[in-house]
Amino acid sequence: MGDTAESYYANVVDSFGDGVIVLDNAGAVTHMNPAAEEMAGVSRRLAKGKPFKDIFKGEDALNEMVAKTVATGMSVSDHENIVLKRSGRITPIGTSTSPLLSSSGERIGTIVLMRDLTNVRELEAAVRQADRLSSLGALAAGLAHEIKNPLGGINGAAQLLEMEFPDNEDLREYIRVMLKEVQRVNVIVEELLALASPGRLKLGKVNLHRVLSDIVLLQKRATGGREVAIHQYFDPSIPAILADESLLTQLFLNLIKNAIEAVGEGGVVKVTSRVLSDYAMNQIGERRARMVAIDVADNGPGMAPDVLENLFTPFFTTKSKGTGLGLAICQKIVSEHRGMIKVDSDASRGTVFTVMLPLIQ
Repeated sequence: MGDTAESYYANVVDSFGDGVIVLDNAGAVTHMNPAAEEMAGVSRRLAKGKPFKDIFKGEDALNEMVAKTVATGMSVSDHENIVLKRSGRITPIGTSTSPLLSSSGERIGTIVLMRDLTNVRELEAAVRQADRLSSLGALAAGLAHEIKNPLGGINGAAQLLEMEFPDNEDLREYIRVMLKEVQRVNVIVEELLALASPGRLKLGKVNLHRVLSDIVLLQKRATGGREVAIHQYFDPSIPAILADESLLTQLFLNLIKNAIEAVGEGGVVKVTSRVLSDYAMNQIGERRARMVAIDVADNGPGMAPDVLENLFTPFFTTKSKGTGLGLAICQKIVSEHRGMIKVDSDASRGTVFTVMLPLIQ
């Protein structure tokens, strides 16, 4: 009976999504669940009987926490400052250590709980960026409205002026430049308004794969004469989601166009859909929603860290004719759908934009 109960509780611990490590009173490992094996980068078979500090060698802050609990029986927790550096990956973790007591109250070991906070940190960063965009949006709306009136006056006056000189081609050329530049400013103002205006989503059933396929089909013909391969890898199990089709079209058109522009002759762009099991975004009173992820990847030259840092900042651009508002608008569209967008870029691999949207039907 005892063995059955022990096996049952071991299965419970092994089913946790968080890492659980059980130590004896000397600080040696007696049990480690699969999530902890992954974080430690070592199997429980190899870890069993070894001191915790040997398994997590070099992780000073974590070892100090564990040593304090092993020595004193005090419970310790830290959800801000512990970062694991294992197998070339840096992983922020929330950690708590507490004494393991027998039924009689005797201390028989230590329990170490570890939670991977990578997803939490990414969500926090997305919320901070959304807050900054919201403040900028209010300013942009007022500025855009103020600009549109005088801009209309300049445009009308330039058109009248063009009619006054039907035979003077030199003057008409100057006027055409004026009208073209006025139109360019108008495009920027319209994009500012698109970034600032809250707008109400026109929600309906959207087949993401049809939207993406249509964009890819059109963009295959608009590669500027360059040989660019665009591949699609879609998960057929993903159903239609509740979203605004025109806004999602604008979002993915922008990302796919950017990817095509980033690659040279013989470049490759991949558009992939997948279901995320480790992300779930919900608000109080709502049921949890799984996420669908769309990756737009290119094998271009990648982006420098300082460019990545400012990528979604309005007016930041590396293009000679760009307004620097495209990706800011993309982020706004994603946040209005209660999703998130992130980017990963490396000179050796290229760039991947990932859009995550709630899988709501």
